[in-house]
Amino acid sequence: MKNRIKELRAANNLTQLDLANKVNVRRETIVFLEKGKYNPSLKLAHDVAQVFNKTIEEVFTFEE
Repeated sequence: MKNRIKELRAANNLTQLDLANKVNVRRETIVFLEKGKYNPSLKLAHDVAQVFNKTIEEVFTFEE
């Protein structure tokens, strides 16, 4: 799974810690998400997308 979290964070001047606090996870979770080493739950994907005012599909790309 690919995502645009790092790009969207930069555009919104958010640190990894800022985003983590907004979605109630540890900063390390955001690190793993950005590196594509962690697939988020539907709730976490939704929460991250909401922070950026985007749909889940605009933030995450589900590839086979």
